Amino acid sequence: MSRMVFVNGEYVPEEAARVSVFDRGFLFADGVYEVVSVLGGKLVDFAGHMARLRRSLGALDMEMPMAEAEFLATHRDLVARNALDEGMVYTQVTRGAADRDFLFPPEGTPLSVVSFTQAAALVDKPAARRGIRIITQPDIRWGRRDIKTVQLLAASMCKMAAKKAGKDDAWMVEDGFVTEGTSNNAYVVAGGSIITRDLSHSILHGITRAAVLRLAREARMTLEERAFTVEEAKAADEAFVTSASSFVTPVIEIDGLPVGSGAPGPVAARLREIYIADARASAV
Repeated sequence: MSRMVFVNGEYVPEEAARVSVFDRGFLFADGVYEVVSVLGGKLVDFAGHMARLRRSLGALDMEMPMAEAEFLATHRDLVARNALDEGMVYTQVTRGAADRDFLFPPEGTPLSVVSFTQAAALVDKPAARRGIRIITQPDIRWGRRDIKTVQLLAASMCKMAAKKAGKDDAWMVEDGFVTEGTSNNAYVVAGGSIITRDLSHSILHGITRAAVLRLAREARMTLEERAFTVEEAKAADEAFVTSASSFVTPVIEIDGLPVGSGAPGPVAARLREIYIADARASAV
């Protein structure tokens, strides 16, 4: 059975899904996206993702193309139509189709909205059990990383550099400080504290990050929101990443050097456990 996708108000088989060659997302990467995790056929932290979608669109001078209730309905429809029990729902919104011009299209040009599902094992994930090995790479992205745009080429290139090095992922570095992973927020555990970069234009304001930090506070763990260096990360007791597709995943090696014992640590394991329990309980 062909996967069904949502394209500009219609549900169509993926092989029949089309957007214009003049779409601004294709021509200028002029668009944003969100990804919502699905556990047990339910949506995790949907309201948080919609709030960030609205914020990203607003930062690019775009309005929400549909009401949040409509987005919820389409997400649920896609989950049902594709019998998705565990995985993700991706949504991309672009400025729409118009003649190629650096100026924005005329007012009233319809935005393009595409949503699709992707099945994946999120809970029973080998990477979470064994940990991941990463390399560091220069952060060459633009200055508004807090906007979740479809401009992912730099992150993709860093991910490919990691693959070519025989590793799992990369952390991007600017002025000696870790910004984030290619598709995740970055953390270290040192001196009994969980340390992660503070929110700014330099990093994506992760929805999973917000949930994990909330749960860490509720568990009375010590948090520091500040930038940390590559050297601090290599000397840390633990390291881990968070994202909607990886939840909490330990980092066991950085640039060929083991982090802590070189095995997944207890802080990451505990945070993953309580995050998954909270996600299951609050999914809609």
